[in-house]
Amino acid sequence: MPRPMTIGEKILARASGTKSVSPGDIVLAKLDLCLGNDITAPLAIQAFRDNGGKKVFDRKRVALVPDHFTPNKDIKSAEQAKILRDFAREQKLLYYWDQGECGVEHALLPEQGVVVPGDLVIGADSHTCTYGALGAFSTGVGSTDLGAAMLTGKAWFKVPPTIKLVFKGRLPKDVTGKDLILLAIGRLGVEGANYRALEITGPVIGKLSMEGRLTMANMAIEAGAKTGIVPPDAVTRAFEEGRAQRPPRYYESDPEAEYERVETFDVTGMEPVVAKPNLPSNVVPVSKARNVALDQAIIGSCTNGRIEDLREAAKLLKGRKVSPRCRTIVIPATPLVWKQAMKEGLFDIFIDAGCIVSPPTCGPCLGGHMGILAKGERAVATTNRNFTGRMGHVESEVYLASAGVAAASAIKGRLALPAEVRGADWAKGVRR
Repeated sequence: MPRPMTIGEKILARASGTKSVSPGDIVLAKLDLCLGNDITAPLAIQAFRDNGGKKVFDRKRVALVPDHFTPNKDIKSAEQAKILRDFAREQKLLYYWDQGECGVEHALLPEQGVVVPGDLVIGADSHTCTYGALGAFSTGVGSTDLGAAMLTGKAWFKVPPTIKLVFKGRLPKDVTGKDLILLAIGRLGVEGANYRALEITGPVIGKLSMEGRLTMANMAIEAGAKTGIVPPDAVTRAFEEGRAQRPPRYYESDPEAEYERVETFDVTGMEPVVAKPNLPSNVVPVSKARNVALDQAIIGSCTNGRIEDLREAAKLLKGRKVSPRCRTIVIPATPLVWKQAMKEGLFDIFIDAGCIVSPPTCGPCLGGHMGILAKGERAVATTNRNFTGRMGHVESEVYLASAGVAAASAIKGRLALPAEVRGADWAKGVRR
């Protein structure tokens, strides 16, 4: 009889054709999807060709998304994107997006139903772990690994042990999935879950939207995790209905499944948090950092560029102006999010408030374009990393926060709580 297993272990067992796996096992597994972007895929394509590749293992299982430096910011980025475009046409890839159809990969693929629950996915981008929000096992790899996967449709895995995160209590107003994952990273540290799977559970997660879950799974890597998995439930099934491009497989962890440890978070009374430079684990309540003046606010990215995030920001920005000292850039993550935001009148709110609205792109998140920081400048961003020089000059600073905190901070010109903008007290000593 197979040993009791977690969701991640079940997916790896299924994909490797074995009845059960245990942490530490080495398995060769069949992939449901592999993907690359305009930074990583050109190297993977070269590795594919260097190893005699003529045809990808399955044109319906390889996805290419030119999203990091697009719309092309210079000649080099244009040439990178052209490599993807030419390869996609040559291989007749089903999943390739370009021009007005392209969005940020980790928002685009779940939205389009390309990744489905139960999948085993690798991507040459560290935030491929995003798809764990659907109940998939997804992880980032190097470009050479992607090249081999495009050729063979397989990859080697060492089965990771699993840390269970349990979120309980009552979720306060303005506290989002971004705050919850930052809270967890603050406790675990940026290396606290190295080569572990994070199983993200608890009654608070059960009530969280898919957007919030995607945000949390996206940042599992910031604790060093191999992947972050949210057990699929009614929210997952509703999200996949009419969207999934392939039949989903809904796995759940066995009651007797073994975990390396369990970390419990009671979020009752929690306030929104911010990750100070230069690590995502440098987490403090926003009220403890309200003296930080800002030069820029970014609302977008694969972490927080979905429609829920834009709505959250728009509620605060409506009828208000951003600070003259804080340029504010709003980047919808996909064309569908862009269209929905426009349909709902969110763009009018943003532009009237003094914001810049960008086409979908990763852009400033990685210091690519559309919002680079100069020496000495500070930004609040809904992105996922704040390492030294991440968004520009090595002497610039990035503070990670939710869309609501970013919008409130843009209005105040300093780190601020949404409650401050609404005129309400959040806690003793926190006033307008």
